[in-house]
Amino acid sequence: MSNYFVGTEVLEVDTPALMVDLDLLEKNIDRASSFFRDLGVSWRPHTKGQKVPAIAHMEINAGAVGITCAKLGEAEVMVAAGIKSVLIANQVVGSYKAKRLANLCRQAEVIVAVDSIENARELDQAGRDKGLKVPVIVEIDIGMGRCGVQPGEPTLEFSRELHCMEGLEYLGVMGWEGHARRFVDPEERRQVCEQAIESLVQSAQLCRQDGLPVYIVSCGGTGTHEFSSRLPGITEVQAGGIVFNDSYYSRLGLDHDFALTVMSTVVSRPGPVRIVTDSGKKSMSSDTALPRPQGVGEVKSLSFSAEHGVITTEEPVTHAVGDRLEWIIGYGDTTVSLHDEMYGIRDGRVEVVWPIQGRGKIR
Repeated sequence: MSNYFVGTEVLEVDTPALMVDLDLLEKNIDRASSFFRDLGVSWRPHTKGQKVPAIAHMEINAGAVGITCAKLGEAEVMVAAGIKSVLIANQVVGSYKAKRLANLCRQAEVIVAVDSIENARELDQAGRDKGLKVPVIVEIDIGMGRCGVQPGEPTLEFSRELHCMEGLEYLGVMGWEGHARRFVDPEERRQVCEQAIESLVQSAQLCRQDGLPVYIVSCGGTGTHEFSSRLPGITEVQAGGIVFNDSYYSRLGLDHDFALTVMSTVVSRPGPVRIVTDSGKKSMSSDTALPRPQGVGEVKSLSFSAEHGVITTEEPVTHAVGDRLEWIIGYGDTTVSLHDEMYGIRDGRVEVVWPIQGRGKIR
């Protein structure tokens, strides 16, 4: 870890470097926490695009009830760092992983999503072998077309089976209305969200009417939270990218500050309107949305190769070889995972360097 740079000016940090403005991060966290608290819904931010336990602790200190992870390996990192409540919003499949999960349940509340009887039986066996109950929620396909049990009666039938398993603790349901993000128009996105969440809430109510203990009804990502968190019947929202913001989410209307950037160095000036930096696809994701270069005026075009970011501007610019150039990231989830460390910046200096401990935890 590059602790050498702690206390130095931002421009002294070697590049490419993933940087987070600590003032803006804290502001975004407080703003998100207040938003959900005022709506009476719990916040369980997804950390798949954060991967730093220190940030998870900041969110919990601000009022989050726990965190969400994508993978068991990420959950292990977070629990080892002292996080006490984790939702793995994904299926944990295979006897080896089931044993790891059961062991982790001894150290913290670790809830996992299930959508098949085969997987449920694996987790049930692992729980019984350890003499404990693995907390589970049913993932419902509310329109995403990926994982999940169908809403309504199929959810009820599956929930009944889970509730009867000795090694499982049935806690409720979750859904992901991510398909709504395809609609840039806010009104269209709102309508799709409402339809999706209605099927989730109705399924939860059906289970309650059958006597099942539905404590959790979880949903809501950064691109949909504004709508899903306002709907009756939801108990918690998983929006995590909200604490950073990026080009992708701003395109969907998120107006939080841009807390996460990549600092690069200008390595070539082939012409008056072309700037080449040392930050390309290996340090900035461009698959979901393009990063935005700062301080170069109007951009005519952007292109990225493995190690280079090429900017063509409408007007000549004065940037020289060796100058620093900062980029707003395109998409946080696939940018953070490219870096080993994150530099926390305050007042133009490095205050902390966080190892991105969740990086590579894909199992």
